Amino acid sequence: MRRSGGPKPRRAFLLTVLLLMGACASGPRTTSKEFFQLTPDSAANKSMQTRRFEISDGDELLSASAAALQDLGFQVTESNRALGFLRGAKERSARERGQEWSQGLTAFFTTLVTILGAAGGSTSSVIYVPPVDLHQQVNASLIAHPLKSGDEGARFEVRVMFYRLVWKGEGQSGDIYIAPGEQKMEMIRDAEIYQRFFARLNKSVFLEGERI
Repeated sequence: MRRSGGPKPRRAFLLTVLLLMGACASGPRTTSKEFFQLTPDSAANKSMQTRRFEISDGDELLSASAAALQDLGFQVTESNRALGFLRGAKERSARERGQEWSQGLTAFFTTLVTILGAAGGSTSSVIYVPPVDLHQQVNASLIAHPLKSGDEGARFEVRVMFYRLVWKGEGQSGDIYIAPGEQKMEMIRDAEIYQRFFARLNKSVFLEGERI
């Protein structure tokens, strides 16, 4: 008589649990291809990233912007006063406890599934050790450009975008080794870093930036 229970039902159940875990762990991310695509959040992102200043000296505003970035720990890596452009970067660890916990749990369950499969005669391995984030480079790109002068005097618009490059560690998918070094790019949507930048810039130029 054929038994109704056994390794296969348990294996299917554990794989379902892993899929649910992956769905819960994943969140919205912006890749490099999506940076310049219009989305329902584009207007809100632009408002968060942009301020207008009543100032006539673009060089002074750019110098103040560089100082504000340095106050936040960035090193200015590129500056073009003719274009009103700045780029800055800083290196940080990208390790997160949640990722490492999820990696260990996923490795444990997939190893258990593989063992149960082997007990049922399967020779395939479903061991999965997802690579975790190891290191990140946080980048800032800024452009300051003049607006048309009117009755209110000269004005400049400053827009800054923060994003990060993340390098992943090693992992495993079945019998395939995943080498470290995979990269991903994400836009930073945390409003706090933009607020901190503009607060320092306001203080540097003794002006209150106007939201758009």
